[in-house]
Amino acid sequence: IEGLVVVASTGDDFGLGSVTILERNDAGWATSDKLVGPVAASLAALVDGEISCADGMADQFECDQVAIASFPSAPEYLGSLPKTPGSRGNSWRDIKVYDNHAFIVADGAGQHGMQVFDLTKLRSVEYAPATFEEDAHYDGFASAHNIVVNEETGYAYAVGVNSGGETCGGGLHMINIQQPTHPVFEGCFSDTTSGNSGTGYSHDAMCINYQGPDTKYVGKEICFGSNENKLSIADVSDKANPMWISSASYPNVAYAHQGWVTEDHKYFFMNDEGDENNAVQAGEPLPGTRTLIWDIQDLDDPLMVKEHFGETFTIDHNLYIKGNLMYQSNYVSGLRILDISDPENPKEVGFLDTVPWSEEVEFDGSWSNYPYFESGTIVVSSGREGVFFLKYRPVDLVP
Repeated sequence: IEGLVVVASTGDDFGLGSVTILERNDAGWATSDKLVGPVAASLAALVDGEISCADGMADQFECDQVAIASFPSAPEYLGSLPKTPGSRGNSWRDIKVYDNHAFIVADGAGQHGMQVFDLTKLRSVEYAPATFEEDAHYDGFASAHNIVVNEETGYAYAVGVNSGGETCGGGLHMINIQQPTHPVFEGCFSDTTSGNSGTGYSHDAMCINYQGPDTKYVGKEICFGSNENKLSIADVSDKANPMWISSASYPNVAYAHQGWVTEDHKYFFMNDEGDENNAVQAGEPLPGTRTLIWDIQDLDDPLMVKEHFGETFTIDHNLYIKGNLMYQSNYVSGLRILDISDPENPKEVGFLDTVPWSEEVEFDGSWSNYPYFESGTIVVSSGREGVFFLKYRPVDLVP
């Protein structure tokens, strides 16, 4: 139509996209309207009691030994903490908790920094929904992809800090949070032998007080970085003088994304977020979702000892370990639970597919999970579907 222009903004509305209508007038072009899409129709809530996995199904979701405790419809909305003034809206955010405080970062959000929020405020909200204020703000960086916390030492590590201003090469930006509302920068570590740009960019990391078999490092604070093209290991006990220990690549590396250390500190399980898609593009699909198993009993010489291929072929994302079980969020194949009592020979023992209508190799579905509640409840986030509260219910075999 003459005098009208329609402009699409695919990244607007937190990635859902929008359309802006511009109308010409005597002064030039002016915005006359902005259109955003309606919220997609949601799945029916499941809140009337636990739904067991029977004959391979829990309601409409394919499963094996995993029950649905609930698929919530009416959580109590207590309020919101607005994003940092002046920062951009972005759905790529991460939150970790230490000493009853939440530490909040955002990626690609400009001058966001790290917000600190006292969670005890949520215990007594008189008039909900409330608008909360942050209790502290750390501006030592702008945007960060992730925030890692070692609860034993009271240190936070911002990683992936390269959007809106780079610090620490995108590696470990180390912050003392022992007094949560007074975060203090204490140093950088970047492994320049790793990262796609050679700056030591770390996409994610896990930092622990090491108690494994390598006696040289027992009692040290060790960080394991998933650094795009390598596993990187560092001793960060002295924040003013962190020490590189080792780094190692592996066959058919696409994007070293995230990983977790076994409780005996002998193995590191890693996911590569790009290998499945690369295989499809090359016309050479893998036998299944690939998980990399590293023997880290000698931290100076980590060995990739096994490529484990899963029961399905979808893209893997975050994984976590509790006891002898590994909990993987594998996008459109949902939550997969593996027995790793024999670390070099994992065996799938349960799953719940949060996207049963799709088995495509695509970036959609289960993003992450949290298996650490004392109740045994596993919280699983699934992008377009919502939040699932699940229970692993293994069948007791009677001889």
